[in-house]
Amino acid sequence: MEILTGNQQLVKQINKNLVLDTIKKEAPISRAHISQKLGLNKGTVSSLVNELIEEQLTIESGTGKSSGGRKPVMLLFNEKAGYSIGIDLGVNYILGVLTDLQGNIVTEIRKNVHVRDYDSVLHILKLCIQDLISASPSSYYGIIGIGIGVPGLVNNEGEIFIAPNLGWKNTHLNSDMEESFHIPVIIENEANAGAYGEKLFGAGKNHIDILYVSAGIGIGVGIILKGELFTGMRGFAGEMGHMIIRADGKKCSCGSQGCWELYASEHALLEEAEQRLGTDKKNLSLEQLVELAEQGNEIVLQLFHDIGKYMAIGINNMINTFNPEQIIIGNRLALAKPWITDALSTFIRTNTLSQHQKDIKIDFSKLSSHSAAFGVSAMSIGSFLKGDYNKVKLQSGEGFSSPTDC
Repeated sequence: MEILTGNQQLVKQINKNLVLDTIKKEAPISRAHISQKLGLNKGTVSSLVNELIEEQLTIESGTGKSSGGRKPVMLLFNEKAGYSIGIDLGVNYILGVLTDLQGNIVTEIRKNVHVRDYDSVLHILKLCIQDLISASPSSYYGIIGIGIGVPGLVNNEGEIFIAPNLGWKNTHLNSDMEESFHIPVIIENEANAGAYGEKLFGAGKNHIDILYVSAGIGIGVGIILKGELFTGMRGFAGEMGHMIIRADGKKCSCGSQGCWELYASEHALLEEAEQRLGTDKKNLSLEQLVELAEQGNEIVLQLFHDIGKYMAIGINNMINTFNPEQIIIGNRLALAKPWITDALSTFIRTNTLSQHQKDIKIDFSKLSSHSAAFGVSAMSIGSFLKGDYNKVKLQSGEGFSSPTDC
């Protein structure tokens, strides 16, 4: 049966979205199969498909097998109708990807960033985005959206309340970006973006209750419940990096003490390495520590073991709270998987309630450092595909000069 409501335009848009989503997920597929699958009559499906073809979002591709009559014309999703940009805005880097509408990567850009003040980072960010726009193939819709994952508190309207590790407060990155590029912009917490990316494209594909731990300079957690991203009443859910694990512990940039990220993040790793190795942390990197671990350096191996144990303390608390199906560890510290896994697993096995351990999976990210960038790109695509495409013939980068140093 078709969805009933007094607003026929809304009915049509909902049905159209259902048809498009079915084509996107199950192509190649025939009109008859769509009708059967969705319970919409054949005339409605045919009309909606014709509109989607006119709007360049669906294309016909040959014929399928006949079940007795004429061979059906098969439909494909036109992932090349437009392109999306996803940005992971880290504390000391910017990672950007350009994807088609199916989430396939076209190109990417990474830039190390040594400044943190808002205006300087904004300038670099604009240059990187313009580079991605310039690399975009010609398409019907052009760049359909920009998604940016930020390490901080982001409300449901995309305002960044605070990003402690960047030193930002009450910034309106979305409006600043839209003014420059005249393209819809989505701002999301980077851990939420990472969880979304892993759910769609990575380690979380086959699970519905997921906690994604983004362990970089700080720690954030993205929460997937019943297959949907959970952000809380105002969008602030998942700030587990500021869960206190040591009373009267180290002072945190958030204003509290003893926060989890002070003991289990990349920043914590480098601080501890500085003390144990006697080397200025400015001259250390996670990659260098991984190389030393591969060489069997006992100090570094113990360091990774200790970081793994502290990571497990926070994960243990979350498992006992949420009883999830899966934990995914992502972002930079996933590079240390071989040396933190044993300590992490041992602590969980010893300390987590046995009822919560049944069937739980602890995995590392399949998308590596790209989880958040893929996630926000997909969010932009999802927003676009739910809209009125005839009103979204977008222009990219209008009034913005080409970059030279990104």
